Amino acid sequence: MTADLITRRRLLAVGSAALATGTSGLLVPAQAQGIAPTRSMRGGSNNYRPGAPIVDRIGGGGFWMTGTVRRAGDGVPLAGQRIQIWAHTTEGHERDPQSHGATLTDANGNFRLEMPQIVPAFGQPHGHLAYDSEEFETVFLRPVMSSSKDTSLEAHFVLTPA
Repeated sequence: MTADLITRRRLLAVGSAALATGTSGLLVPAQAQGIAPTRSMRGGSNNYRPGAPIVDRIGGGGFWMTGTVRRAGDGVPLAGQRIQIWAHTTEGHERDPQSHGATLTDANGNFRLEMPQIVPAFGQPHGHLAYDSEEFETVFLRPVMSSSKDTSLEAHFVLTPA
């Protein structure tokens, strides 16, 4: 009975993680040894500014960028990881310094940063995120919103040790 329960719990945990990443458009294929690392997305590093400051909020806020950071292989949540976020918003272009900021993941590997409303750039409302510390390989993401009226965007990182 215990073996069945553990197996079911693992199945639910892995399935939930796959569902969460799938809904953000960042579906990562499973591998025999565990959870596969996230690959950088084309255009993700556009207008990247190394060393963007850690902030409580970017601009006036009103829009939420959220997500998770986990270790490739075993999927362990990674606390204290720096995620940089930037976008074309109602308050500035993605190339502007005031449109960039960083946040740290909490004990469960979650991050959340409030920023101004994202607006379309090059015809698409999208955000940019980067994991750019030295402990793991750098990953750049460029998730696209389903609508420019959305007030949040979610992205997930699965990182490989550097």
